[in-house]
Amino acid sequence: MSITVSQVLEDVKSLSAKERAFLARCLISSLDITEDENVDAAWAELAKKRYEELKNGVVSPLSWEEIKKEATS
Repeated sequence: MSITVSQVLEDVKSLSAKERAFLARCLISSLDITEDENVDAAWAELAKKRYEELKNGVVSPLSWEEIKKEATS
């Protein structure tokens, strides 16, 4: 039996947000993607830079609530 993508997308709408998030993670992890060897080093460097900016007062931290509020406005 073959099911089309549009049928799957329609069925997914009935899932809870938590179930859709789980499904999304499963789908993404199932992709056959070759990983760039420098990705981990780049993320580590960015994290270090962001930490230093916070530590030195260059930027101010935001709470998760502030981030969500800003993202939806």
